[in-house]
Amino acid sequence: MSTPDEPGERRLTGPDSAPPSTAVAAKPGTGARTVRTIGEVLITAGLVVLLFVVYELYVTDIFSAGKQATASSQLDDDWKNGRELRSDLVDGKAFARLYIPSFGSDYHFTVQQGVGPDALEVGPGHYKETALPGEPGNFAMAGHRVGKGAPFNDLDQLASCDAVVVETVNDFFVYRVLPHDDEVADWAATKGVDPKCAKVKPLADPAQQDGGPYGQTAGRKIVTPNRGDAVAPVPYRADNPLPKAGQVALLTLTTCHPQFSDRERLIVHAVLTNQFAKQPGNGGYPQLLKQIGEGA
Repeated sequence: MSTPDEPGERRLTGPDSAPPSTAVAAKPGTGARTVRTIGEVLITAGLVVLLFVVYELYVTDIFSAGKQATASSQLDDDWKNGRELRSDLVDGKAFARLYIPSFGSDYHFTVQQGVGPDALEVGPGHYKETALPGEPGNFAMAGHRVGKGAPFNDLDQLASCDAVVVETVNDFFVYRVLPHDDEVADWAATKGVDPKCAKVKPLADPAQQDGGPYGQTAGRKIVTPNRGDAVAPVPYRADNPLPKAGQVALLTLTTCHPQFSDRERLIVHAVLTNQFAKQPGNGGYPQLLKQIGEGA
């Protein structure tokens, strides 16, 4: 975002300056005064906009970091005391933790129940009525892309087969991003041979003209904000054509698109590839990172 032009340099009169002219300056006319007033208003408005941008980009990040730290500490306390994941989750309360290894080993956010403003100021939020981690159906989350911690700022950089890890009190669930639309045709002969893609394949059914129930489900989608069916149990199928047992275990991440705009939504879909039970002494997430690197 550009900043308003700075006022021109003002020359100050010093001891060695020429004496001021004795001529009487003409008073500015109404038109000049109007132009000057408009210029001052525009400069003030520009400064207000600049301050708002600074607040949204940086100050809200500081506030969210504090809330995230508190939520993370409370979540650790819940897990330490054996409080398990339940279907009757509490609005705004953290119940899981999200990791995206390709964003760095220090990337981790608690996941709150709900996608209201208060929950999303803490970190990613779970869409109510969507599946829980590891379940058949669609475990869906929303997150900010700019300001308020911006957990999904780099969501557009996720490539097919990249891992997205969700930690609960007892388990780690590893999801991997589905093939993008432009990768589907040659998947088996190209990226599909990568070891980390061993459990990832296009979900569309080539035997059906429309691709079947998952014909529209790809690793990355750009949709309009009214496509709430992106987080349906079978994405983009509000009619939900499959029983629970027949649904694929998916993870969906949603955020605004493009950056600094809410004109559209960026959607990332991933499929569950592994579940690891947490056990004392098994190394936790750092050890899991090594397994993920080997294609887990």
